[in-house]
Amino acid sequence: MNVLDEYSQIKEVAIRSPLSSFINNDKLLKEWSVLRFHSKPDLKQAIVEYQYFRGLLEDDGITLIDLPSSNQLTIDSIYTRDSILISKRGLILCNMGRSSRTPEAIENFKTLKSKKYEIAGKITAPGTLEGGDFIWIDDNHAAIGLGPRTNIDGIRQLKEILGPTVDLHVVQLPDPNHPDDVLHLMSIISPLDKDLALIYKPFMPESFTKWLNGLGIKFIEVSEAEYPLMGCNVLATSPRSIIMLEGLTGVQSELKKSGCKIRTYKGIEISRKGEGGPTCLTRPLKRIK
Repeated sequence: MNVLDEYSQIKEVAIRSPLSSFINNDKLLKEWSVLRFHSKPDLKQAIVEYQYFRGLLEDDGITLIDLPSSNQLTIDSIYTRDSILISKRGLILCNMGRSSRTPEAIENFKTLKSKKYEIAGKITAPGTLEGGDFIWIDDNHAAIGLGPRTNIDGIRQLKEILGPTVDLHVVQLPDPNHPDDVLHLMSIISPLDKDLALIYKPFMPESFTKWLNGLGIKFIEVSEAEYPLMGCNVLATSPRSIIMLEGLTGVQSELKKSGCKIRTYKGIEISRKGEGGPTCLTRPLKRIK
């Protein structure tokens, strides 16, 4: 049975490789600075890192849907979570807050349509919404971040598409250091199990933590030192089974105390330089109990 959450076993996921997003060094040279990557990714090393990351998903028996390249897309398209949401009635196509990413939803849906996925709705201008700002807690509870990439009108449209049976909690996100920087809701929270989430508490509004506590969710807190290293961005492929960036020893220690199984990947080229961790690199389409 398909479920709506961020921690049950992933059955199917959409991904896009560096060869289909970064494509070549000319494209990387043209775009990395404009799109505020920290530095230009090394394509050869990015491919090596990605193959290892892909292998971690395959080890869990996850079906991988490879999204193709397109001349409509930028190097940001490696981060497949942002363009599409999952709902009970089908896919929700996002209108991205960064205008250069606008074509991603339609381009990605071309592939997913061939896999028999249907559209439940679309976010349209002036509304903006990105997948990194949305999390399912369970079939009837979800949270959406209000910030630089997702606006009030996008949230209004999402509420209409989801309908009255979903309690959608709006989370006011802090302003980023630069208007083009990324600060998604999933920058500050990663669900790990039905009753456990990894959070960066300084950016969590008290109303949000109280709402989550009311749903029976407890927290593991990421330190101030490890938060900038994407310590809060981890992917649960099943309850308490985690994929995360290597080198985050403090977070790993706390996760292990809570019974989490951890696997790591290097991610310098595909994650750190573009500020996109394992949740950003994946668009889970089906999760099962």
